[in-house]
Amino acid sequence: MIEILKAVLFGIVEGITEWLPVSSTGHIILLNEFIKLQVSDEFMKMFEVVVQLGAILAVILLFFDKLNPFSTKKTVLQKANTWYLWWKVLVAVLPSAVIGLLLDDWMNTHFYNYVVVAVALIFYGVAFLLAEKWNENGVAKINDVYDIRYSTALAIGAFQCLSLIPGTSRSGATILGAILLGVGRAAGAEFSFFLAIPTMLGASGLKFVKFLLSGATATGLEIAVLAVGCVVSFAVSLLVIKALMEYVRRHSFAVFGYYRIGLGILVIGYFIIKPLR
Repeated sequence: MIEILKAVLFGIVEGITEWLPVSSTGHIILLNEFIKLQVSDEFMKMFEVVVQLGAILAVILLFFDKLNPFSTKKTVLQKANTWYLWWKVLVAVLPSAVIGLLLDDWMNTHFYNYVVVAVALIFYGVAFLLAEKWNENGVAKINDVYDIRYSTALAIGAFQCLSLIPGTSRSGATILGAILLGVGRAAGAEFSFFLAIPTMLGASGLKFVKFLLSGATATGLEIAVLAVGCVVSFAVSLLVIKALMEYVRRHSFAVFGYYRIGLGILVIGYFIIKPLR
Protein backbone atom coordinates (compact mmCIF):
# COMPACT_ATOMS: atom_id res chain seq x y z
CA MET A 1 0.00 0.00 0.00
CA ILE A 2 2.89 2.38 0.79
CA GLU A 3 4.35 1.88 -2.68
CA ILE A 4 0.96 2.51 -4.30
CA LEU A 5 0.64 5.76 -2.34
CA LYS A 6 4.10 6.72 -3.55
CA ALA A 7 2.98 5.96 -7.11
CA VAL A 8 0.00 8.30 -6.61
CA LEU A 9 2.41 11.05 -5.54
CA PHE A 10 4.65 10.43 -8.56
CA GLY A 11 1.58 10.55 -10.80
CA ILE A 12 0.50 13.88 -9.31
CA VAL A 13 3.96 15.38 -9.81
CA GLU A 14 4.09 14.07 -13.39
CA GLY A 15 0.61 15.38 -14.21
CA ILE A 16 1.45 18.85 -12.89
CA THR A 17 5.00 19.29 -14.15
CA GLU A 18 4.63 17.67 -17.58
CA TRP A 19 2.76 20.66 -18.97
CA LEU A 20 4.21 23.47 -16.91
CA PRO A 21 7.62 24.68 -18.17
CA VAL A 22 9.44 23.32 -15.11
CA SER A 23 10.66 19.84 -16.25
CA SER A 24 8.68 16.75 -15.30
CA THR A 25 11.63 14.37 -15.66
CA GLY A 26 13.75 16.61 -13.47
CA HIS A 27 11.06 16.65 -10.79
CA ILE A 28 10.62 12.86 -10.98
CA ILE A 29 14.39 12.36 -10.59
CA LEU A 30 14.46 14.71 -7.60
CA LEU A 31 11.33 13.19 -6.04
CA ASN A 32 12.91 9.74 -6.25
CA GLU A 33 15.85 11.11 -4.26
CA PHE A 34 13.57 11.86 -1.31
CA ILE A 35 10.79 9.28 -1.73
CA LYS A 36 12.30 6.23 -3.33
CA LEU A 37 10.08 3.69 -5.01
CA GLN A 38 11.05 0.14 -4.04
CA VAL A 39 11.70 -0.93 -7.62
CA SER A 40 14.72 -2.04 -9.62
CA ASP A 41 17.03 0.56 -11.20
CA GLU A 42 16.09 -0.71 -14.66
CA PHE A 43 12.39 -0.35 -13.95
CA MET A 44 12.86 3.17 -12.51
CA LYS A 45 14.63 4.36 -15.66
CA MET A 46 11.70 3.08 -17.69
CA PHE A 47 9.11 4.41 -15.24
CA GLU A 48 10.51 7.97 -15.38
CA VAL A 49 9.51 8.16 -19.06
CA VAL A 50 6.62 5.74 -19.51
CA VAL A 51 4.59 7.36 -16.70
CA GLN A 52 4.14 10.24 -19.18
CA LEU A 53 1.68 8.12 -21.16
CA GLY A 54 -1.13 9.09 -18.81
CA ALA A 55 -0.42 12.77 -19.43
CA ILE A 56 -0.42 12.19 -23.19
CA LEU A 57 -3.85 10.55 -23.08
CA ALA A 58 -5.16 13.71 -21.40
CA VAL A 59 -4.02 15.82 -24.37
CA ILE A 60 -5.60 13.43 -26.83
CA LEU A 61 -8.89 13.52 -24.93
CA LEU A 62 -9.01 17.30 -24.45
CA PHE A 63 -8.06 18.17 -28.02
CA PHE A 64 -9.59 15.17 -29.77
CA ASP A 65 -12.01 17.19 -31.90
CA LYS A 66 -9.34 19.66 -32.96
CA LEU A 67 -6.86 16.89 -33.79
CA ASN A 68 -9.32 14.56 -35.51
CA PRO A 69 -9.11 14.95 -39.32
CA PHE A 70 -11.98 12.51 -39.81
CA SER A 71 -14.56 14.45 -37.79
CA THR A 72 -17.92 14.65 -39.53
CA LYS A 73 -18.42 18.06 -37.94
CA LYS A 74 -15.59 19.56 -39.98
CA THR A 75 -15.76 21.01 -43.46
CA VAL A 76 -13.42 19.80 -46.20
CA LEU A 77 -11.18 22.82 -45.59
CA GLN A 78 -11.12 22.22 -41.83
CA LYS A 79 -10.17 18.57 -42.38
CA ALA A 80 -7.38 19.65 -44.71
CA ASN A 81 -6.11 22.15 -42.13
CA THR A 82 -6.12 19.41 -39.50
CA TRP A 83 -4.01 17.18 -41.74
CA TYR A 84 -1.61 20.08 -42.35
CA LEU A 85 -1.35 20.57 -38.60
CA TRP A 86 -0.44 16.91 -38.10
CA TRP A 87 2.21 17.11 -40.82
CA LYS A 88 3.72 20.16 -39.12
CA VAL A 89 3.78 18.28 -35.80
CA LEU A 90 5.55 15.33 -37.44
CA VAL A 91 8.08 17.67 -39.06
CA ALA A 92 8.70 19.30 -35.68
CA VAL A 93 9.36 15.96 -33.97
CA LEU A 94 12.12 14.92 -36.41
CA PRO A 95 15.10 16.74 -34.78
CA SER A 96 14.55 15.33 -31.28
CA ALA A 97 13.68 11.90 -32.68
CA VAL A 98 16.99 11.64 -34.54
CA ILE A 99 19.14 13.01 -31.72
CA GLY A 100 17.22 11.06 -29.09
CA LEU A 101 17.74 7.76 -30.86
CA LEU A 102 21.45 8.43 -31.35
CA LEU A 103 22.27 9.74 -27.87
CA ASP A 104 19.66 8.20 -25.56
CA ASP A 105 21.98 5.75 -23.78
CA TRP A 106 24.80 8.29 -23.50
CA MET A 107 22.49 10.91 -22.01
CA ASN A 108 21.03 8.42 -19.55
CA THR A 109 24.54 7.66 -18.31
CA HIS A 110 25.84 11.22 -18.07
CA PHE A 111 22.88 13.57 -17.60
CA TYR A 112 20.41 11.85 -15.27
CA ASN A 113 21.75 13.32 -12.01
CA TYR A 114 20.94 16.20 -9.69
CA VAL A 115 23.79 18.44 -10.90
CA VAL A 116 22.55 18.50 -14.49
CA VAL A 117 18.93 18.91 -13.35
CA ALA A 118 19.79 21.84 -11.07
CA VAL A 119 21.93 23.63 -13.66
CA ALA A 120 19.25 23.17 -16.34
CA LEU A 121 16.54 24.45 -13.99
CA ILE A 122 18.49 27.63 -13.27
CA PHE A 123 19.80 28.23 -16.80
CA TYR A 124 16.43 27.93 -18.50
CA GLY A 125 14.74 29.81 -15.67
CA VAL A 126 16.98 32.77 -16.52
CA ALA A 127 16.27 32.18 -20.22
CA PHE A 128 12.52 32.42 -19.58
CA LEU A 129 12.93 35.72 -17.75
CA LEU A 130 15.11 37.16 -20.52
CA ALA A 131 12.72 35.95 -23.24
CA GLU A 132 9.73 37.48 -21.48
CA LYS A 133 11.63 40.75 -21.00
CA TRP A 134 12.66 40.78 -24.66
CA ASN A 135 9.10 39.99 -25.73
CA GLU A 136 7.47 42.39 -23.24
CA ASN A 137 6.33 44.96 -25.81
CA GLY A 138 6.38 42.69 -28.82
CA VAL A 139 3.35 41.64 -30.81
CA ALA A 140 3.08 37.98 -31.75
CA LYS A 141 3.02 37.32 -35.49
CA ILE A 142 1.24 33.98 -35.13
CA ASN A 143 -1.73 33.63 -32.79
CA ASP A 144 -3.40 30.52 -34.23
CA VAL A 145 -1.80 27.10 -34.19
CA TYR A 146 -3.01 26.47 -37.75
CA ASP A 147 -0.99 29.48 -38.98
CA ILE A 148 2.35 28.00 -37.89
CA ARG A 149 4.48 27.37 -40.98
CA TYR A 150 6.53 24.25 -41.65
CA SER A 151 9.78 26.19 -41.18
CA THR A 152 8.56 27.53 -37.83
CA ALA A 153 7.41 24.06 -36.77
CA LEU A 154 10.85 22.63 -37.60
CA ALA A 155 12.54 25.42 -35.63
CA ILE A 156 10.31 24.71 -32.62
CA GLY A 157 11.26 21.07 -32.99
CA ALA A 158 14.93 22.06 -32.86
CA PHE A 159 14.27 23.82 -29.55
CA GLN A 160 12.67 20.61 -28.30
CA CYS A 161 16.06 18.90 -28.61
CA LEU A 162 17.16 20.93 -25.59
CA SER A 163 14.65 18.97 -23.48
CA LEU A 164 16.67 15.78 -23.94
CA ILE A 165 18.69 17.13 -21.02
CA PRO A 166 16.72 16.46 -17.79
CA GLY A 167 15.76 19.61 -15.96
CA THR A 168 15.20 21.55 -19.18
CA SER A 169 11.45 20.84 -19.70
CA ARG A 170 10.06 19.72 -23.02
CA SER A 171 7.10 22.10 -22.82
CA GLY A 172 9.39 24.87 -21.57
CA ALA A 173 11.86 24.50 -24.44
CA THR A 174 9.17 24.37 -27.13
CA ILE A 175 7.07 27.22 -25.71
CA LEU A 176 10.16 29.39 -25.21
CA GLY A 177 11.26 28.61 -28.75
CA ALA A 178 7.82 29.44 -30.10
CA ILE A 179 7.80 32.81 -28.31
CA LEU A 180 11.24 33.69 -29.70
CA LEU A 181 10.00 32.76 -33.19
CA GLY A 182 7.04 35.13 -32.95
CA VAL A 183 4.32 32.67 -31.93
CA GLY A 184 1.82 33.83 -29.30
CA ARG A 185 1.92 32.14 -25.89
CA ALA A 186 -1.46 30.39 -26.28
CA ALA A 187 -0.69 29.11 -29.79
CA GLY A 188 2.83 28.11 -28.71
CA ALA A 189 1.51 26.21 -25.70
CA GLU A 190 -1.10 24.44 -27.81
CA PHE A 191 1.43 23.40 -30.44
CA SER A 192 3.71 22.20 -27.64
CA PHE A 193 0.88 19.97 -26.35
CA PHE A 194 0.31 18.51 -29.81
CA LEU A 195 4.03 17.99 -30.35
CA ALA A 196 4.12 16.05 -27.08
CA ILE A 197 1.93 13.28 -28.51
CA PRO A 198 4.36 11.69 -31.02
CA THR A 199 7.40 12.78 -28.99
CA MET A 200 6.38 11.15 -25.74
CA LEU A 201 4.77 8.14 -27.35
CA GLY A 202 8.05 7.53 -29.15
CA ALA A 203 10.18 8.13 -26.05
CA SER A 204 7.98 5.85 -23.93
CA GLY A 205 8.01 3.15 -26.57
CA LEU A 206 11.80 3.34 -26.86
CA LYS A 207 12.29 3.07 -23.09
CA PHE A 208 9.84 0.18 -22.82
CA VAL A 209 11.50 -1.76 -25.66
CA LYS A 210 14.95 -1.20 -24.14
CA PHE A 211 13.63 -2.40 -20.78
CA LEU A 212 12.38 -5.62 -22.38
CA LEU A 213 15.54 -6.15 -24.45
CA SER A 214 17.70 -5.71 -21.35
CA GLY A 215 16.24 -8.94 -20.03
CA ALA A 216 14.74 -7.19 -17.02
CA THR A 217 11.32 -8.21 -15.78
CA ALA A 218 8.70 -6.29 -13.81
CA THR A 219 7.17 -7.62 -10.63
CA GLY A 220 3.45 -7.42 -9.97
CA LEU A 221 4.06 -4.49 -7.63
CA GLU A 222 6.08 -2.64 -10.26
CA ILE A 223 3.33 -3.10 -12.85
CA ALA A 224 0.80 -1.78 -10.33
CA VAL A 225 3.04 1.23 -9.58
CA LEU A 226 3.31 2.08 -13.29
CA ALA A 227 -0.44 1.67 -13.85
CA VAL A 228 -1.35 3.85 -10.87
CA GLY A 229 1.19 6.50 -11.87
CA CYS A 230 -0.22 6.68 -15.40
CA VAL A 231 -3.86 6.88 -14.26
CA VAL A 232 -3.14 9.61 -11.73
CA SER A 233 -1.01 11.63 -14.17
CA PHE A 234 -3.88 11.40 -16.68
CA ALA A 235 -6.44 12.76 -14.21
CA VAL A 236 -4.17 15.55 -12.95
CA SER A 237 -3.14 16.51 -16.50
CA LEU A 238 -6.77 17.11 -17.47
CA LEU A 239 -6.96 19.83 -14.82
CA VAL A 240 -3.50 21.30 -15.39
CA ILE A 241 -3.79 21.64 -19.18
CA LYS A 242 -7.09 23.53 -18.91
CA ALA A 243 -5.69 25.80 -16.19
CA LEU A 244 -2.47 26.48 -18.10
CA MET A 245 -4.30 27.45 -21.30
CA GLU A 246 -6.35 29.96 -19.32
CA TYR A 247 -3.25 31.26 -17.55
CA VAL A 248 -1.12 31.88 -20.67
CA ARG A 249 -3.84 33.97 -22.28
CA ARG A 250 -3.49 36.56 -19.52
CA HIS A 251 -0.05 36.15 -17.96
CA SER A 252 3.62 35.75 -18.87
CA PHE A 253 5.83 32.76 -18.04
CA ALA A 254 8.05 34.83 -15.75
CA VAL A 255 6.70 33.14 -12.61
CA PHE A 256 7.95 29.78 -13.91
CA GLY A 257 11.37 31.30 -14.51
CA TYR A 258 11.60 32.42 -10.88
CA TYR A 259 10.35 29.01 -9.71
CA ARG A 260 13.00 27.18 -11.74
CA ILE A 261 15.80 29.37 -10.42
CA GLY A 262 14.64 28.99 -6.83
CA LEU A 263 14.26 25.21 -7.11
CA GLY A 264 17.64 24.84 -8.81
CA ILE A 265 19.36 26.76 -6.01
CA LEU A 266 17.58 24.66 -3.37
CA VAL A 267 18.64 21.44 -5.10
CA ILE A 268 22.29 22.49 -5.24
CA GLY A 269 22.16 23.63 -1.61
CA TYR A 270 20.59 20.36 -0.47
CA PHE A 271 23.20 18.16 -2.13
CA ILE A 272 26.06 20.33 -0.85
CA ILE A 273 24.77 20.07 2.71
CA LYS A 274 23.83 16.38 2.44
CA PRO A 275 27.41 14.98 2.52
CA LEU A 276 28.12 17.06 5.64
CA ARG A 277 25.42 15.32 7.65
